[in-house]
Amino acid sequence: MKIFIVGASGYIGGSVAAALLRQGHAVNGLARSSKTAEALQQHGIAPVHGALDDAAALASAAKDADVTIGAANADHRGAAEAIVKALAGTGRTYLHTSGSSIVGTPADGELVPAVFDEDTKFTPPPARKARVEIDNMVRGASGMRGIVIAPSLIYGRGHGLNPNSIQVPWLIALAKKAGVAKHIGSGENRWANVHIDDLTTLYVLAIEKAPAGAFYFAENGENSMREACQAISRMLGQGGRTQSMTIEEAAAEWGEGPANDTMGSNSRVRAKRSRAELNWQPKARSLIEEIERGCYAE
Repeated sequence: MKIFIVGASGYIGGSVAAALLRQGHAVNGLARSSKTAEALQQHGIAPVHGALDDAAALASAAKDADVTIGAANADHRGAAEAIVKALAGTGRTYLHTSGSSIVGTPADGELVPAVFDEDTKFTPPPARKARVEIDNMVRGASGMRGIVIAPSLIYGRGHGLNPNSIQVPWLIALAKKAGVAKHIGSGENRWANVHIDDLTTLYVLAIEKAPAGAFYFAENGENSMREACQAISRMLGQGGRTQSMTIEEAAAEWGEGPANDTMGSNSRVRAKRSRAELNWQPKARSLIEEIERGCYAE
């Protein structure tokens, strides 16, 4: 198949591209600069020059592909609308990337007990309302196969131009700078998580098997931020010691939005449909193992 990936130079999109190339598919990727285009070519990806605001370029590339994958910005409505409009009536596939923070609960680092699967009704936090509207637009689009995958906290080394995730490297960088691993509040807030290798497998399965309108969480267990920080502390030779910080201190490090909506929140999901409908069977290292004995330790 011919597959167009918006975000092919990123962590998720680049890893998905690598998996699809190994299967023998032809992959095109959006490139905002000549430097990115050259780098994509070196990875076997044909560049499509344009940006997320370039509706014409997105529409043209989507129409020319059997499958389009959006993995650049879950909150960019214009890009998603351009692709959905281009694919209307074609019967072709658009797989859009969302995120499990759509059910997130800001909690200043404290535990919230609510757990969600794909069938659980929920009200998104204000910061994620627009994202859910985009998800629903993709899933409800007529004349095409719209699919949404919502990854939880992703970890592990990627296989594209950008090999790095966000949250775990942030925590490691802060622990190195401060000499101690730090979490917000008690750090008992919990996030489901998924290894990048298992996530790419889910994308491939969704392309092959998912029905129109499908929605899938991606997770293989969960950990508290405190547990992740303890593992980082052990990996860095800090003896497992951690330290609490306020939400204001976290915002100074990462920004107010990420501190509240990610690092200090809960996002506890279960990938029930991913396993049942697609027979997805995640097999990669757990988050704690990857921190202590995997790519982060290396």
